[in-house]
Amino acid sequence: MEQPNINYIKELSCGDVEFEEKMVSILRRELPEEMKNYLKTLEINDLKQTAEIVHKIKHKISILGLEKSYEFTIRYEKELLNGDKSNHENFFKILATMSDFLTK
Repeated sequence: MEQPNINYIKELSCGDVEFEEKMVSILRRELPEEMKNYLKTLEINDLKQTAEIVHKIKHKISILGLEKSYEFTIRYEKELLNGDKSNHENFFKILATMSDFLTK
């Protein structure tokens, strides 16, 4: 499985370490809440709302350099909108990988 990185954040920052730290801090703060909301909406089978949360998370996946996971998430978001949540476990593995990276 591909591993998260902050290469894109570094590229955006043009060497501004404060910007890099702020971006990572935002990801650290927002991802746990989004994960919680994702699981909650999935549990009650509100797949439209789940897809909206996945859409928000998708951008964080991209920011952390997870290109294959980003492509997977595009498909998963569409699947959710079509009532299919069968790829939940694969998506949650991506979330867990991101969470582990951000808590280091």
